Amino acid sequence: MSPEEDRIPVPERGPEERTDDFDEVPLGYSPEQAMEESERCLECAKSPCIGGCPVEIDIPNFVKAIAEGEFKEALEIIKDTNIIPAITGRVCPQEEQCEEVCVMGNVGDPINIGKLERFVADYARENNLEEVPEIEKNKDFEVAIVGSGPSGVTCAALFAQNGYDVTMFEALHEPGGVLKYGIPEFRLPNEVIDHELEYLDELHVDIRLNRIVGQNIELEELEEDFDAIYVATGAGSPRFLGLEGEDLKGVYSANEFLTRINLMKAYKFPEYDTPITDMEKVGVIGAGNVAMDAARCAIRMGADSHILYRRTTEWSPARDEEIEHAKQEGVTFDTLCNPKRIIGDKDGWVKGIELFECELEEPDDSGRPSPKVLEDTEHKKDFDTVVIAIGQEPNKVFYENAPGVEVKEWGGIIIDDENRMTTKEGVFAGGDAVSGAATVILAMGDGRKAAQNIMNYLEG
Repeated sequence: MSPEEDRIPVPERGPEERTDDFDEVPLGYSPEQAMEESERCLECAKSPCIGGCPVEIDIPNFVKAIAEGEFKEALEIIKDTNIIPAITGRVCPQEEQCEEVCVMGNVGDPINIGKLERFVADYARENNLEEVPEIEKNKDFEVAIVGSGPSGVTCAALFAQNGYDVTMFEALHEPGGVLKYGIPEFRLPNEVIDHELEYLDELHVDIRLNRIVGQNIELEELEEDFDAIYVATGAGSPRFLGLEGEDLKGVYSANEFLTRINLMKAYKFPEYDTPITDMEKVGVIGAGNVAMDAARCAIRMGADSHILYRRTTEWSPARDEEIEHAKQEGVTFDTLCNPKRIIGDKDGWVKGIELFECELEEPDDSGRPSPKVLEDTEHKKDFDTVVIAIGQEPNKVFYENAPGVEVKEWGGIIIDDENRMTTKEGVFAGGDAVSGAATVILAMGDGRKAAQNIMNYLEG
């Protein structure tokens, strides 16, 4: 019998229910649904899906294990290369990676690899299937990891699994990096992050919080105490447009807006200490995943929420799933418009944005149609809150206080592509701190490569 062409749909909470809270939207597969979806796999000989995964998960075999009801075996296969599957199963853009090259996609829907990965991790957590092997600390080297986001976590785990003493330095008061401050709980619940990161505790990784390397601890101190350093500080500094009015009250970078909501629980003010301004109508400039997160958060806080984008929605860099969820929840998409300035009132508060209309021309370097601003098309839209979500770049605090570590003009740390070492001996780097804002799974791939290269460096 030939496999079903259509994938098994994942149950979700309805828009009317979910916009009243920050609880997770997709509910995940049941065991029966996961097994049925897994049975669609063609078990093809070449398995291009493995090559499509930045951490090279053995996808065919974990999918086969699910189909056979061997969920613990599926977990062990995944965790051989990915220590945080409950996270990547939720936020990894599988449709651009493993699922894009899935052979089943030639005759129907590709296998829903991401949702199957999530199922395995969730089932294992809920049924206590996870086991942490006893590991002897048998290496004479000590390694420092700067940053506890996906790249740092992956690198730290690999060192710990191989018997090294590992110390992780995190700038914030909770570990997780962008996973914690950048992604809303309706996409990635904190309890899931916390559970996945417990694995580091079980591996005896020493996590030190509120440590900002370059501010309250210097790189030179780490060099004295550790044999190698891996810098995985991410891309947490917001980019701005340089618009008139960006300094008005009620204007946020997406980074600050989401950090206040996700990490500081601004939506629970005054129960929590960090507020956010009262919002009635929010304009989010940008159309990537971060912009969708901000717009959907605004909906949940009772605001009329608008995405302002200079192209049409089909050219948005956001995942299709995130765009669809945003539309379902009532986010308005104002496309083919480009901001000219942010308008304020006499007291310095936002009251609107002046925009140009745009039209699309020949593709630019991104491969997408280039937006052309149309003269004499200025028009105003009223907003009391503006969120600028046009991307992030590496934080300057580290590299401006790291003598000998050179960076590119835009701030990405320069490394040797072969061994991941920076321009300073014994200091390595990877993830968004090198590439600029990318994806969780690509950062994890960097962490894996860096760990192996640093081990080679230490062992000579």
